[in-house]
Amino acid sequence: MNHLILRNLCAVSFSVFCSCLVWGNTPPGDFDEMWHDFDPRSDPLETEILKEWEEDNVVLKVIRYRIGEFKGQKSFMAGIYGYPKGQERLPGLLQIHGGGQYAHSNAVQTNAKRGYATLSIAWAGRISAPGYTVSPREVKLFWEGKKDDPKYRITTDWGALDAYHAPSRYGKDAFTSLPVEDWTLDPVRSPRNSSWFLVALAGRRGLTFLEQQPQVDGSKLGVYGHSMGGKLTVLITGADNRVKAAAPSCGGISDRYTDDDLHFATVSDPPSLKRIAVPIVFLSPSNDFHGRINDLETAVHEIKSKDWRVSCSPHHNHQDTPEFEGLTQVWFDRYLKSKHPVPSTPEAQLEVRSGQLPRLVVNADRAREIQKVEVYFTQQGILQERGEAKDDSANTKHRFWKFVKPAKSVLQNQWVATLPIFDVGRPLWAFANVFYRTDEKITGAGYYYGTYQTENFVLTSLLQTIPAEQLRKSGTVANPPSNHKIEDFSGEWKKDWFSYNQKKWGLRTNKLHEPIWAAPSPQSRISLEVRSDIANKMVLWVDGHGVELTLSGSGIWQRFSFPPTALKNSEGTGLTDWIGIKELRLDDTEKLKVPRGSSTKALKVGAPWQGPPPAFRNLCWIE
Repeated sequence: MNHLILRNLCAVSFSVFCSCLVWGNTPPGDFDEMWHDFDPRSDPLETEILKEWEEDNVVLKVIRYRIGEFKGQKSFMAGIYGYPKGQERLPGLLQIHGGGQYAHSNAVQTNAKRGYATLSIAWAGRISAPGYTVSPREVKLFWEGKKDDPKYRITTDWGALDAYHAPSRYGKDAFTSLPVEDWTLDPVRSPRNSSWFLVALAGRRGLTFLEQQPQVDGSKLGVYGHSMGGKLTVLITGADNRVKAAAPSCGGISDRYTDDDLHFATVSDPPSLKRIAVPIVFLSPSNDFHGRINDLETAVHEIKSKDWRVSCSPHHNHQDTPEFEGLTQVWFDRYLKSKHPVPSTPEAQLEVRSGQLPRLVVNADRAREIQKVEVYFTQQGILQERGEAKDDSANTKHRFWKFVKPAKSVLQNQWVATLPIFDVGRPLWAFANVFYRTDEKITGAGYYYGTYQTENFVLTSLLQTIPAEQLRKSGTVANPPSNHKIEDFSGEWKKDWFSYNQKKWGLRTNKLHEPIWAAPSPQSRISLEVRSDIANKMVLWVDGHGVELTLSGSGIWQRFSFPPTALKNSEGTGLTDWIGIKELRLDDTEKLKVPRGSSTKALKVGAPWQGPPPAFRNLCWIE
């Protein structure tokens, strides 16, 4: 029997997990009390198969299992379970989707092809599988019990509670607060009213489902998830010792700034992190808003794990490219299949000397073949303390990271990068990425379930920081650009730009958000020269406003220049000025911004590209 007991007991009772639960006025006050006496194995799973099929020698099933019984009503979690046909004693993976996302058959399918059994849980009710789609519309049909609708599908049922998200069943959710409602668990303000707790509990029941499957070796269970799924990965790993390896992406490290003491002591990230002792890898893009790079060092010092790594793609926010996503697969292969060791975390140290530019000294483990080493720095970092307002874009989504190619040192495992900083009056943040060759080509499902392939993975040093005051006192020097040129498109210029779609030539940069490259005046013109072999159209886009460039082709260089008002949104309204701009894009097509509250549809400008990619030169400001 599961007994989840509150202190200061009184006579009001409810049924939960087929148990008698007595309530009091004092909620669980810390992480241990929150999970006190919960046994994820004790209640029957009552598993039902909603759909079963085979695909490329992989068995896949849409299933539901019982989460528990809350306030006299049973709750069930839907998900997709799959494994390579005919195999047993497989490592098992629990995959957890993020906000607005789905349980997805491609995560299960690609893992099965690599020798894993996987359960992808649909904690928000949404499912994407061949012949079994549950979008928000179908979730609402399920809530309303409209079984006669041809699109009706059985899905996750939270019973008397509401741990759904985007949308929630009753118009608001309990992820950002600890409400007391008819649809929450406890009749007093409690961490068990948090949807984080409920979904983590359901995830722990998912581990029970995995360990009871005949195809799974229950001693080899891993958990991974993206965004909200990353935070849930940390919550579950901190609470359940059956987890033997974990890989959160874009979550699980930055829920630590709340001024709500009860949330902080229970369902925030630090209480879970402090209980994690298994191998864990954090995938945290440098500009991610949900799992911030400046929280990584704190997080890895909080965990008890001896084996941990981090991987931070430059410029990215909440998305990644294959060489970064693939580290999840490398990690599980190592710790659930005992494959090739993962090299140790690169060591990096910032050095500042009077009269010289700062340096980042990097030492990298050669346990596997090193492909290359890259260094990035920014001077837009802002540290945050608990209770302060959330970081704004200057410290998260749009900070600019400058690429520096390090030189190989005379020491075998060492590289040194000289950092041409812009200003000694601002802080300095820097990190190093070391690219390694995989044992074999990896095929996986990315954060948003698209299939990727990679033969490399990336390990990142911990972020190294120097406050502005220390920079000034050191006597170090800066080397800012001396003119209005934004980009000369020479050498490895693309390292200062980024893209999430490697099949297209289009690129983005946050360079214009760095004050050094800001427009010299609010009404300056932005100028660019372009050459195309074939007649085409392309788009210059800034913060949702764009302008089409018509290219004549024939390999002729064409020069374009525009004031801010030439760049329009979907309503045809131009930028007022260049003040505070963040992101610049060059691409064949782009969608323009729809102003908040507008009924206008998003306008797509440009045209699909024909022929070889364009060439660029001399992106600059003209006063």
